[in-house]
Amino acid sequence: MPPMKITTPKLDERDAQPYVGIRTQVTMDELGSGVIPQLIDEVLSWLQDQELAPTGPPFMRLYVIDMAGKLDMELGWPLAAAIEGEGRVAVGELPAGRYASLIYTGVQNGIAGNKALIDWAEENGIRWDRWDDPNGDAFRSRYESFLTGPDDDPDPGNWDTEVAIKLADD
Repeated sequence: MPPMKITTPKLDERDAQPYVGIRTQVTMDELGSGVIPQLIDEVLSWLQDQELAPTGPPFMRLYVIDMAGKLDMELGWPLAAAIEGEGRVAVGELPAGRYASLIYTGVQNGIAGNKALIDWAEENGIRWDRWDDPNGDAFRSRYESFLTGPDDDPDPGNWDTEVAIKLADD
C-alpha cells in the first residue's frame, strides 16, 4: 500500500457552485462496489447529451452520514451556471461560505483523510454547518472532489481527492 499522503488543512471562502448530479442512498459496502464511477459516468453522459461541459472535477456530496447504515449522497459535476435537470439527473448548488479542506492521496485513505480534517477542526475550535438527523450526521455542504482518477493514472493509490466541509456561519 502506498504511504499515506494528507495535506495540511486550510480555510477558504468559496462561491456558490451550481451542478448536476444523481442522489442516492448506499451502505459503505455498496459504496465500494462501483457506485461512484457508475453515477459519475451517468451524469457525464447526460451532460454530453445536452452538449454541456463540466467546469471542474466530479464530486461526491454527502448529505447525511451513517457509517453503520446508509449514506445519503449525490455524485455530480460542477457547471458554469444553473440549468434544468431531467429524470434522475437533478440540479443542485454547493452553498457559498467558509470551508475547511485538505487533499488526500489514494482511495484507501478516504476515511483517514476525512478524520484528519475533522480532528484538525476540533483541535482548532472550528464548528461545521451540521446537525443531528434521525438518519445520522447531516451537513449543509460536505463533499469530496475527485481531482485525479483513472484517466490520469490507473493506480488508485495515486489519485488525489479534496474533502471540503462548510463551516457554521457565526
